[in-house]
Amino acid sequence: MTRSTTKSVGKRTALGTAQGHAVLADLVALKTMTVPELREKWAAIFDAPAPNTSRQNLELRLGYRIQELALGGIGRDTRRTLDSLAAEVASGEPGQVMTDPRRPLPGTKLVREWNGVEHTVTVLTKGFEWQGRRYKSLSGAARAITGANWNGWKFFGFTPRPRISK
Repeated sequence: MTRSTTKSVGKRTALGTAQGHAVLADLVALKTMTVPELREKWAAIFDAPAPNTSRQNLELRLGYRIQELALGGIGRDTRRTLDSLAAEVASGEPGQVMTDPRRPLPGTKLVREWNGVEHTVTVLTKGFEWQGRRYKSLSGAARAITGANWNGWKFFGFTPRPRISK
């Protein structure tokens, strides 16, 4: 996984009407540019040669960067979260960001009665087990038990996480 060296502008700013129109005009102009012109614009904005990619990708990435420079980039907390997530993905092991906090510890037995029959699902390190079969998700196990699509967390009675208001 390669890491981008482009820095985001961390401060968010409000646009005045004139500046807002200028940003909008820059975005509209991207649609009328040829691929060589888009590559030239890329080199001017990123101070690096454009990647060998499709026209659509160049337009999207240039459009994002134009807005980022005018409005400011993502916040510090979001950047930190994204960096942590990228590190977890690169390592291949789920960590604090990727792990669902609702998930019980491996070895936990989840019991639910369905149509008069008691069903026990065991939580594994990666997935769930019911009647000797493994499932990637709790919803998959619930579907096997009921024959219908269920949210596995709701089927086994897990309550939603409380919302944190800011």
